[in-house]
Amino acid sequence: MNKYVFTILILLLTFNLNAQQEQSRDSIKVGLVLSGGGAKGFAHIGVLKVIDSLGIKVDYIAGTSMGAIIGSLYASGYSGKQLDSIFKSQNFDDIISDNLPRAAKTFYERDNSEKYAVTLPFENFKVKLPSALSRGQNVFNLLSKLTLHVSEIDDFEQLPIPFFCIATNIETGAEVVLNKGNLARAITASGAFPSLFQPVIIDDQILIDGGVVNNYPIDELRAKGMDVIIGVDVQDGLSTREELTTAPDILLQINNYRTINDMKKKITKTNIYIKPDIKDFTVVSFSEGRKIIKSGEFASKEKINELNALPKRKDFRELHTDSFSRDSITINSISFKGNTRYTRAYILGKLKFKTNTTLSYDDFSRGINNLVATNNFETFQYELHKTKNEEGFDLEATLKENDIKTYLRLGVHYDDLYKSAALVNLTKKRFLFDNDVASLDIILGDNVRYNFEYFIDKGFYWSIGLKSRFNQFHKNVSAQLFLDNNQQTINGVNKLDVELQDQTNQIYFQTLFRKDFAFSIGGEHKRLKIKSETVIDNVDDDELIFENTDYLSVFGALKFDTYSNKYFPKRGVYFNGDFHLYAHASNFNKEFSQFSIAKADIGYAFSLNDKLAINIQSQGGFKIGADTTSSLNFALGGYGNNFINNFISFYGYDYVSIIGNSFVKGTISVDYELYKKHHLIASANFANVDDDIFEDSEWITAPDYSGYAIGYAFETFLGPIEAKWSWSPEVNKSIWFFNVGFWF
Repeated sequence: MNKYVFTILILLLTFNLNAQQEQSRDSIKVGLVLSGGGAKGFAHIGVLKVIDSLGIKVDYIAGTSMGAIIGSLYASGYSGKQLDSIFKSQNFDDIISDNLPRAAKTFYERDNSEKYAVTLPFENFKVKLPSALSRGQNVFNLLSKLTLHVSEIDDFEQLPIPFFCIATNIETGAEVVLNKGNLARAITASGAFPSLFQPVIIDDQILIDGGVVNNYPIDELRAKGMDVIIGVDVQDGLSTREELTTAPDILLQINNYRTINDMKKKITKTNIYIKPDIKDFTVVSFSEGRKIIKSGEFASKEKINELNALPKRKDFRELHTDSFSRDSITINSISFKGNTRYTRAYILGKLKFKTNTTLSYDDFSRGINNLVATNNFETFQYELHKTKNEEGFDLEATLKENDIKTYLRLGVHYDDLYKSAALVNLTKKRFLFDNDVASLDIILGDNVRYNFEYFIDKGFYWSIGLKSRFNQFHKNVSAQLFLDNNQQTINGVNKLDVELQDQTNQIYFQTLFRKDFAFSIGGEHKRLKIKSETVIDNVDDDELIFENTDYLSVFGALKFDTYSNKYFPKRGVYFNGDFHLYAHASNFNKEFSQFSIAKADIGYAFSLNDKLAINIQSQGGFKIGADTTSSLNFALGGYGNNFINNFISFYGYDYVSIIGNSFVKGTISVDYELYKKHHLIASANFANVDDDIFEDSEWITAPDYSGYAIGYAFETFLGPIEAKWSWSPEVNKSIWFFNVGFWF
């Protein structure tokens, strides 16, 4: 009997001791410190995945730079697995470079980004370089979306896991602990790597990357009452002389002297020190994210016994409502601070949404990007606060207007029509009014040209524009554009060597409707001069002038463009319709009679996978009224963009080869991206071109003209570099087309 009593007493004592040990273990406070390290910080995600798999309870998180970004998201409720999925789905090249989606830009800013190779701020005859390569707007937009579910929390102690991060006051060099305010803004400041991202202003302090002063804030975390600290160190080691090849390499090495020396002491203060093997990666190895995450998992598993001894959570940890997948958002009110030159109507016109609006989060992001793309604002930081007693949010935005008004822009180009060209542009914003812009292109080379534009942007209201353009080229082209069939037969001329000069001046009004459609109406003056040195009808003059006429017309245009890329679209829809009524011509064109020209171009691009995209296009046009002015008829042939008048690209034929006062054309292009920015493109186009083809069924008959092309293109900062071989079965002749740089 005594034996049984003794056994029971031993069991009770053991159970009580285990319970006390378990209770003692649960009372241990565990802190997690995550260092900065740029792309190497992806290793933090691998560590967090292992921590989650073990069910470890984390009581406080501290981080710097990338450690602050990942640490804050984990603190706000995301699991390591969710963070893995989120970060693997991002295009970090676009995020870091602040590359805005094309569809989010205004038509004006799209033209700028697709024409100029270099843009330099220019004031008082001096080039003013920006404070950083990127404004960090895309970073802030992403972090704002990811932290929307905790947007009402101003004290980071109140997050699901308490959190703070470190930034640096650039004016004083002092360390700044960020533990209150807007979470997205705080972690953007902590990660504002000098010269890469613009500083962030918080409480009138100009803040940059916290890694400058404290890249591993273990002492500050220990002061929060932590008993055990897990530390993840993804900092760089010192580089060898062979690795120090650039100025950024040397600057990073100088900064690393201090952080590496600091870490010698901080490692001894870390209870569980995790150092992933990431020496083969750099701070910008964002494309290697998967491998870096794996290195974090591997390094933490080496510490699995120590980690497993830590207290465990009592619940499953993962966000139930994932703000990253949010479909829509309701904006009840909008307020702006910091705008002095630009009106509320102008800003709302660029955002393309108003108060009391429910819109998709993608449309919300596009609106923000559209405003930023104007380059009229250095920063656009915002907070979304839940509206009291209502569904939705109040948008509170703080803007910093850009003081730079003048830009010098440069570009180069070569093609088979205009030949070599160098572009110099001077752009002046706030030229006469706060919301206007004036731009002058001077194009030097084989064919000197110019293009002047002035635009008063009124946002949602009718905007006003002026354009003046001079264009010329010298080419052997079809005589049918200038001579009727009778004249060609008499003179036996099929082709003429001509010099064409075109000056076009427009005044127009433009408005946006349904957010993405631009509708314009206006008046136009065109001076068209075409001459040739070819001798015709025994004329002894040195040159024969076919056209020297001033035309007056009114026009209307409708444009819609969501192509992801002008030159290599992978998705999107394009529409451009134009109607001109030519009402008057000067005396040179003695047989002039009123006529109209209508034309439209529509395209649809889609992707079958990440590599393969298809673009289907259809074009058509016709003349209404007298056919006494053949020089403005449609002329197909050649390859190019930004053609003037009614010249249309057509593979298989040289420039200005197929002439008619009406046409229909279809094109299909298959674009296979061999590897990033390298494209193999196969195209086919078909057309019916003649006079008055829409008066009978000729426009829907089998095509009279066809052409095929295969080419290679490479995207560069100058623009696309392309070589295309084309062939047409009708003429049984091949033609090569070459292009270097953006078209202008």
